[in-house]
Amino acid sequence: MSAFNQQYTSPIKPFDVSSVQTPSTDDGLYRSISPSSHLACHSEQSIWPNPSTYHDVGYIEQQQMNFPQQTPPEQPSFGVVPVEIENVSSHVSTDSSSYSSAPKNSKYAFAAAAAAANAPLTSQPLQLNNPRDFTSAPSRTVYLGNVPPMLQIRQLLDHVRSGIVEDVKILPEKMCAFISFLDESSALLFHSDAILKRLNIEGRDVKIGWGKPTPIDPIVEAAVANDGATRNVYIGRLNTDPLLAPQLGTDPQEELITEDKLRNDLSCFGEIECIKIVREKGIAFVHFSSIFNAIKVVSNLASINPYYYNKRIFYGKDRCAFITKTQQHNAAQFLGLQPGMEHLVQYTDRDFISSTLLQQSAAAAAIATAAGGANNLGNRTIYLGNLPKDVRIEEICNAVRGGLLQNIKLLADRHVCFVTFIDPTAAAQFYAMTSLHGLTIHNKRCKIGWGKHSGPLSNALALAVSHGASRNIYVGNIDFVKDGQRESPVYTETNLRSLFQEYGEVEQINFLYEKNCCFVNFTNISNAILAIDKIKCNPHFQDLKINFGKDRCGNVPRHFR
Repeated sequence: MSAFNQQYTSPIKPFDVSSVQTPSTDDGLYRSISPSSHLACHSEQSIWPNPSTYHDVGYIEQQQMNFPQQTPPEQPSFGVVPVEIENVSSHVSTDSSSYSSAPKNSKYAFAAAAAAANAPLTSQPLQLNNPRDFTSAPSRTVYLGNVPPMLQIRQLLDHVRSGIVEDVKILPEKMCAFISFLDESSALLFHSDAILKRLNIEGRDVKIGWGKPTPIDPIVEAAVANDGATRNVYIGRLNTDPLLAPQLGTDPQEELITEDKLRNDLSCFGEIECIKIVREKGIAFVHFSSIFNAIKVVSNLASINPYYYNKRIFYGKDRCAFITKTQQHNAAQFLGLQPGMEHLVQYTDRDFISSTLLQQSAAAAAIATAAGGANNLGNRTIYLGNLPKDVRIEEICNAVRGGLLQNIKLLADRHVCFVTFIDPTAAAQFYAMTSLHGLTIHNKRCKIGWGKHSGPLSNALALAVSHGASRNIYVGNIDFVKDGQRESPVYTETNLRSLFQEYGEVEQINFLYEKNCCFVNFTNISNAILAIDKIKCNPHFQDLKINFGKDRCGNVPRHFR
């Protein structure tokens, strides 16, 4: 069990209920389903968004969304007691950002909020009329509003990594979409994650709500239970390369498989989301928009198209069900796994991982909104103030733990620093722990607060992180002995810093001479991505091993003073 979880599972005796006041209907933390208010609401027969919000713009008919006809649903609270803490906040503005400090008695408010959010998920019957029940979903279908009118299914599902998708529908004329999962837990995980991270597609803030509850098609349900059916169709024994045909067991005279051929042959079964051909293995994966369409392919393709009569055709894994590196890291942090053990999470039961991530998201939402209000939900930037005069950015990074960093900016003349995490959950965890235990650098206690809202992580950066990108660049296979014999050595700290600073500010360079490698840490992950692409053009680095290393700020916190 992680220290973060342990802190919030013990009784909070010092919390004074008399110090809080009940908010009116007009001053609740959450106003609507849009990312500016960051919340969705469960009601007995409805489903957000509020019909009054879209009555005139025509996003979706009330009958289809099954909107409530009378009183609006009670606003949800992520499992937190609906009280508003009296907040005396100070605000500091700089040229680059601003922050709000923690409210009075926030130490106990954070603990109480996260304790409620971290409560174990129960197996009680679904209560659709309980908007505070953050551990259950009223439907397995998630509604997405204000999506781009030309949005493609592949673009939409690039943002989904929470479970097996049963069906996807996009209504361009109403600028909305519906994603139906196989189970409610996967839908709830995507729903909460999209709200917390302020889902943004092509510059549009996407509105998140619930679709109408519907049963799974009996044919789909049977295929999933018996064959493990998914939207992904696996096709093997394909002639992807005539030169590889003998070892792949395929006919070199057979027509060469291409993406266009697969699309032409299979599009009659239903809309295709994406196609991936693995040429060296002679296989292909075709994702459809629904499991039902994939079932038709697996059942009928070989019998109606002679080209596929001797091919291996079955189901592959839904790409939306893969556990990303960020999810592995978050779950490992919450479970208290040691650094380097995050990969073990992918072998854990998917339901257990979903439960862990849901509890962590609920805690993060409670912490962020308790300290900075509703508009702070999903913020990834932490403010550090009262820093020592001679502090270096390297020393600040040594003190920051618990999540991968996107950027860290030190304003030395003002003795403040802004730390932006990749994931809002990591930011909330770091904020809560440092608020409770303090953060000390050079024996000086630092101030902790929230910086200006960072906004959502860009799609390109999120994809890069999912493939292992970090602020840290590994440079291996260096011959330090040979380099030292040169008139002007290349692989020295001074020279490497000069070379890499062409791409951005370098935070730290570490050498491991016994392993013939070094690590170059940037202050911004985007600069590291740029450097790893450009540095290979330098003749001195063409024969070296260059890849991303691990961001030490993502390690589990050692201790807090």
